[in-house]
Amino acid sequence: MKNMPIMLIDNRNPFCCKTMRLIFRRGGYNKFNFLSIYSEESKKLLSEFGIITNGEKLMVLCDKGKVFVKSGALLQAARKLNGLMPLIYWLTIVPRKIRDSLYDRASENSPNH
Repeated sequence: MKNMPIMLIDNRNPFCCKTMRLIFRRGGYNKFNFLSIYSEESKKLLSEFGIITNGEKLMVLCDKGKVFVKSGALLQAARKLNGLMPLIYWLTIVPRKIRDSLYDRASENSPNH
């Protein structure tokens, strides 16, 4: 369990919570360790990697010394999931600025249920 990637989740954001539930349904419950982005352990990890949240609604994936944020975290996580989820990894060909802009929009506009 120690060697599994760590997903830092903004558990106050509906989009992040829905995404975490999707990851669970696709087999991620035994492939990732999940932490609230507000936990002390998460704050230490974010500091180690030089990530400042500035109140942004973030998902962060820490895997083997690498860190992925927002859309990068989602796409890297998808690679490890069951079913057809790994196929969406091809979206990495879309420039990160565009992917993260879409991530921000989805995160800001996600309903609370």
